Amino acid sequence: MQLIWRHKKQNTMFKKIAKWTGIVILTLVAGITIVTALRQNLTYNAPYPDIKASADTAIIARGRHLVYSAAHCIDCHSTIKNKDSVIELGQDIPLTGGVEFALPVGKIYSRNITPDVETGIGKFTDAEIARALRYGVHPDGRAVYDFMPFHNTSDEDLTAIISFLRSQKPVNNKVPDHSLNTLGYIVNAFMVKPVGPSGEVPKTVKKDTSAVYGKYIALSIAECNGCHTQRDMSGAFTGEPFAGGGPMEEGGFPALYPPNLTTDSSSRIFGWTQQDFINRFRMGKVIPYSPMPWNSFKRMSDDELKAIYNFLHTLQPVKNISQQQLAKQ
Repeated sequence: MQLIWRHKKQNTMFKKIAKWTGIVILTLVAGITIVTALRQNLTYNAPYPDIKASADTAIIARGRHLVYSAAHCIDCHSTIKNKDSVIELGQDIPLTGGVEFALPVGKIYSRNITPDVETGIGKFTDAEIARALRYGVHPDGRAVYDFMPFHNTSDEDLTAIISFLRSQKPVNNKVPDHSLNTLGYIVNAFMVKPVGPSGEVPKTVKKDTSAVYGKYIALSIAECNGCHTQRDMSGAFTGEPFAGGGPMEEGGFPALYPPNLTTDSSSRIFGWTQQDFINRFRMGKVIPYSPMPWNSFKRMSDDELKAIYNFLHTLQPVKNISQQQLAKQ
């Protein structure tokens, strides 16, 4: 009889523990849900760069070159398939946005960056656009997803890029809003924050074949490290610089891993001559589903590619032998 009583008492105790555990868990879930919802549209302050678009044809031409080559804006902000043919005809690519990126956090859509007032950047000032690119803050104060590399872009080049964007023909194209999943809302609430310059931003940068200029192109224009360095879901860097990035999938094809580009023997470019490096870029995209914007990068000048090559050869060696797929890329 006493054993039955003890058994009932234990069952009652376990039920109470389960009940209060459930209450605690539900309270935590509800609390996190409420806080996540409240943090979806946080706003931030950041300075407005003293950048003004120019009508100078040379400055616009410089911007066009950057947008179509190293900065590879056309890869993310244009849905046109035959970009090479259009550019070879001397025509411009309408940067109407709408490219979908299916990410673990949901579906992200690139913005319309033509001067259209209703659906593009025509409603923003030059300083507002410059602030978004340099400090990662939208005109309405929200944080920009850190997919663009222009935080340390020189005033001269940022002026050129914005000048070219202003010179485009405006195109009315309303892009869908981002479609976040549960993980995306959590990341947006707690991990997405403005990213600004890592030091003093130069007014101008000398254009030559030096490693210094190569570093500037690789980090502040082409964002090579954005793919060739491990990152977390918020975009923050977690791996050794240029030692190889995480898996990248394109349209359901097998994942490709941005390779190690350091001076170690496990590097994808170990043993390459400067001419080998240039020749590979001139080939453009070889694997159709490779996420690397080869066809934009192939439009870089020989001097720009030499500079990047020289910079990569200043990197400390980092061994990375975990990316066996790279031999195919």
